[in-house]
Amino acid sequence: MNSHLLFPQIGKVIASTGSRHFPRYLHDLIQTHLTIDATHIRQLRDPVCATRPDATLISETVFSAGDSGEDFDDPARLHLARRKDGYRYEITVLRADPRVGFSATERSRLEDISPLLMPMLEKHINALQPVAPEPVDVDSLGQRFLERLRQTGISLSEREMQVCEGLLAGRTAPQQAEHLRLKVNTVESYLRRAAIKLGISGRHSLMRWMYAEG
Repeated sequence: MNSHLLFPQIGKVIASTGSRHFPRYLHDLIQTHLTIDATHIRQLRDPVCATRPDATLISETVFSAGDSGEDFDDPARLHLARRKDGYRYEITVLRADPRVGFSATERSRLEDISPLLMPMLEKHINALQPVAPEPVDVDSLGQRFLERLRQTGISLSEREMQVCEGLLAGRTAPQQAEHLRLKVNTVESYLRRAAIKLGISGRHSLMRWMYAEG
């Protein structure tokens, strides 16, 4: 295979990490090495958790041009798999006609490029995961809030201060109600009173108020 065909394909796959185009470009890259009709990618939990309903986390198949998947009742297939951090990552390549199986040479060819394919698949799947929000240092924000109240001379009731601290912690009104053992409309009332006194409209507005000069 000519290297001038390989490198652009690798670049496409890497550039598409985390996007809907990744499976297609991965399929095209594998096709530069093998004649295939479809590529299936999957992430699932390790076999220890395989009985769980959500054991398969990501599963997607792309087909070569002209294939719809209708003729894939019993395809010939080759698997690549990698385990890491409690997950199993899989790439399966398929041929619709089971009579046209994969030779040992083709299997070896796919395994030769597996050190390239599997890390790209893992990176792609990790990019699809939601990013956990950074933890909020509520104690530090609470201290700044009290300091700002002293600076401005604004007086809040104990409950109004509590709901403001809950706002800084990212709690919703129902969550605050449960935390303070109050009714939701009572919490909302305290929030409205505090907002009027402070001139704020929400958590981000409260943060701006706390760090405003003067």
